[in-house]
Amino acid sequence: MGKWTVWGAVVALLTVSAPAGSAATATAREAAAAARSAHPTWSGQGARAATEKPNIIFILTDDLDAADIAKFPNISKLLTAQGTTFSRFFVTNPWCCPSRSSILRSQSVHNHQVSSNRFPSGGFPKFHPMEGSTVGTWMRQAGYRTALLGKYLNEYPAGKATYIPPGWDEWAVPVTALYQEYGYRLNANGGIAPHGFAPEDYLADVLTRKAVDFAAKDGPFFLYLSPVAPHRPAHYAPRHENAFADAKAPRTPSFNQEDVSAEPEWIRRRKPLSNKVIKEIDRHYRDRLRAMLGVDDMVGTLVSELTRTGKLSNTYIFFTSDNGFHLGHHRLRPGKTTPFEEDIRVPMIVRGPGVPAGHTVRELGSSVDFAATFADLAGGRLPEFCEGRSLVPLLFGDAVPWRNAALVEFVQPDYAPGTPPTYNVLRTDRYSYVEYATGERQLYDLSADPYQLRNLAAVAEPELIRRLSEWLGRLRTCQGATCRTASVAPPSGTLAELSTIRPVNAGWSQNPVPMAPLMPATPDLWRRKS
Repeated sequence: MGKWTVWGAVVALLTVSAPAGSAATATAREAAAAARSAHPTWSGQGARAATEKPNIIFILTDDLDAADIAKFPNISKLLTAQGTTFSRFFVTNPWCCPSRSSILRSQSVHNHQVSSNRFPSGGFPKFHPMEGSTVGTWMRQAGYRTALLGKYLNEYPAGKATYIPPGWDEWAVPVTALYQEYGYRLNANGGIAPHGFAPEDYLADVLTRKAVDFAAKDGPFFLYLSPVAPHRPAHYAPRHENAFADAKAPRTPSFNQEDVSAEPEWIRRRKPLSNKVIKEIDRHYRDRLRAMLGVDDMVGTLVSELTRTGKLSNTYIFFTSDNGFHLGHHRLRPGKTTPFEEDIRVPMIVRGPGVPAGHTVRELGSSVDFAATFADLAGGRLPEFCEGRSLVPLLFGDAVPWRNAALVEFVQPDYAPGTPPTYNVLRTDRYSYVEYATGERQLYDLSADPYQLRNLAAVAEPELIRRLSEWLGRLRTCQGATCRTASVAPPSGTLAELSTIRPVNAGWSQNPVPMAPLMPATPDLWRRKS
């Protein structure tokens, strides 16, 4: 197909069928089919058949975990209840800039090579040479007005305060004091607008007003709306200061985990959390919830304005986060960057014409899928280097071939020695399998141990470890379309065979299986840099 790949044909590259649907899924499909018939512009084949293109709003929060969505009334009532939730949606990297680079480019970290938040291994300067081909340029080529409002990439603007990347018709991004919500300077379409500390300067509210103005204009639009909440310091609007007064961080079974003796050394060396630290975790948790109320207000205002202008019925709203966040889990102080589910799994909700209300999708989703989905809805095309799949068939309950493993990659930079060692994660339907540059491993059977309390790596069946390691090795060296095929099934054997291997073998610790070479064939990425 030349330089470009028509995304509706991507699924033909895959070779196995998705799991059979349940009765609930069948009901959801019937509802989706009825909704599609009410919106004849939808072809049902991953492209728009008529002239009217849908509007697309992509709300990308910062450091929001998947546990607390129900606490926010507008998000719960207007998105979750009226849309479809992806219960197993993963980022390519649990850190801001690498994850956002994957969203913008539909590539894994080993392919875009933005591996941290700071130059030279990451940050805006690292991403800058790739800006000529991003979701912004692709959506503009598909005939959309485009806007990016809020956070872009760490270290933006790197001394060029008025700079606007290609592909964006409207631009409003802080160039100073990014996470403070007050006292920042905003690059507003190339002009610098200072904002102070008055209530009306609160960044989430400023972005909301700009989003409403952008959506009110004529023509189909793509809005990339990126508030900074609940990223620390999690400053909240004065109107929310009394909310969640008694809230405490969830005391899951992994909170301040008692036994970490089977974990890698970076976990074993952590002492149990003191009462003082736990109180600080609870305080930060309350601030995060309060900060998210500004985003909740944003959602409420947007849906209200779209309803008022008659645009809601032709608008898709996607809601997610660039990474998750841990709060005392596994003895960890508040943060991200780890391979645990709290950090790599993020909320993802979609509402829009034909999308079933109150439905849940269990297939494995990845942040590389966003651009493919937007292009599919827009009738656009993506470059062949893109890795993601369109989520559109899953939104409408269609049985399609799908991935059975997701890849997460993390590179420890020299400037952040407190982060975990470099690692890769293979996340399947049942397992989370991790390989570290140190030679250590983690293996969790999530069907029996959803809180990741028992690392089975030292007692696992050797054949299981061998196959998971081989599969991980295939994914971390893939490029473009080969990433889609590599995620379908393990290189050796079948998924059915893999499922029959018992996870535990008492004699495994005396007979370890060597790991596949940890580093993929992209040495520039994996060389330890600052």
